[in-house]
Amino acid sequence: WGLNNNGQLGQNDVANRSSPVQVGTGTNWATVASTGSTIIAIKTDGTMWSWGSNGNGLAGRSLAAIGGESSSPTQIGSGTNWSFVSVGNHASAIKTDGTLWTWGYNSYGELGLNDTANRSSPVQIGLLTDWANVHSGAFHTIAVKTNGTLWSWGQGSGGLGLTTVISRSSPVQIGSLTTWGSSTIGTGYQHTIVVKSDGTLWTWGSSQYGEIGQNNVAYVSSPVQVGTGTNWVKAGKTNFSTNFSFALSR
Repeated sequence: WGLNNNGQLGQNDVANRSSPVQVGTGTNWATVASTGSTIIAIKTDGTMWSWGSNGNGLAGRSLAAIGGESSSPTQIGSGTNWSFVSVGNHASAIKTDGTLWTWGYNSYGELGLNDTANRSSPVQIGLLTDWANVHSGAFHTIAVKTNGTLWSWGQGSGGLGLTTVISRSSPVQIGSLTTWGSSTIGTGYQHTIVVKSDGTLWTWGSSQYGEIGQNNVAYVSSPVQVGTGTNWVKAGKTNFSTNFSFALSR
């Protein structure tokens, strides 16, 4: 429901809706991610689908379709082993085999492919099979490996947590800790929030509006704990263009 100017409601039209409307008749949707005017979802059979705008190739459709809209779900490729997807100005996804894939906007290297060229279909980052979780911000990407290490890439001023403002076009480890396993990640415009498996909450990046919860508006270039609580359970992902954060606690 809501704005439908690019067919992002998946109703085969561009009419806005003010109450929930079912997308098709399928009952096998597993997870969904949205941003701006693009929706990407994964079914229980491991297939991945998108609808809405294909600006910068974000919907994962062919180069010929870039900038075009699809007002109903269209499958991305033919894979049947997608497990998780996150969407910002770019998309990032993990397959059941632990491989990491990205596509869409890439002006700051946020696709992690050692260049700044946009992609209109999923491209694998390296050959590793140990990626556990990933989230796309506006112009940066944050990911966790199965060994508990935390990684980032993309715009240097956008919450990479690497103690510098240099942009990176391939994954770089944040610190040396191996305690980020099972973390939940939230990303906003130029900041990041993470809940560790021990229930502590951590943030970094821009704080122009206090969005990293440190009682000030100072930029933070590496992870810093929010308070001393250990009862946080989930970091919320805001729209890629927003300057606020939220998280759930027990």
